[in-house]
Amino acid sequence: MTPFCQRSLDFLYFNHKYNSKAWYQEHREDFREYLAVPFNDLAVALAPAMLKIDQSFITEPKSIVSRLYKDLRFAKDKTSLYRDHMWLSYMRGKDAYYAPAFFFEISPYNFQFGCGFYMADAKTMANLRKLIENDSKAFQKAKKCFESQTTFKLVGENYKKPKYPDAPQDLSIWLEKKDMCFTATSFDSTLLFSENLADYLAEQFKSIKPLYDLMLAAESMTER
Repeated sequence: MTPFCQRSLDFLYFNHKYNSKAWYQEHREDFREYLAVPFNDLAVALAPAMLKIDQSFITEPKSIVSRLYKDLRFAKDKTSLYRDHMWLSYMRGKDAYYAPAFFFEISPYNFQFGCGFYMADAKTMANLRKLIENDSKAFQKAKKCFESQTTFKLVGENYKKPKYPDAPQDLSIWLEKKDMCFTATSFDSTLLFSENLADYLAEQFKSIKPLYDLMLAAESMTER
């Protein structure tokens, strides 16, 4: 596996800073060597472990590794041509935006990884709350998994007005979410640049499979 290195992060920083097609073309080989190849290798190395989590995941690198440039048709910032970060995501299909997914992302400042909804809708979140309120086995396993670790944080926008003001804290942190994601953030460049990164991520992703299973159960209950 070709690891990331400091030049991977430097390219992301300066390409975003200069925001120039000419600069990118001049340094295109750097992009290939320090970002495209490491991301491709990481995606390939992770694939067997991810398919054990969900055999329906798309694992082809061309399908799961992000592009560096923005699609300005949908971008709020129309002036910035390039992102300062790249990621890969394991989803059940290119259009499975409502289903939960695993992700890994790097930027010049840190790297993040975890699992969650990219675009959770109200129906799916309502189903998830039903699983929580009914104390389903899926939620029991997810709650035990989450509370037994310290690497991943539960993030997501809360409702402005609490929907469950009387719920105990260990349940309200789940019930009050409009969307849901479990994210780990690291500043450990030694790990990021290590050839063992894929093994580390595979173990971390495997450890939070119950969280993914809960979200997938909620999505499977949703009629589309």
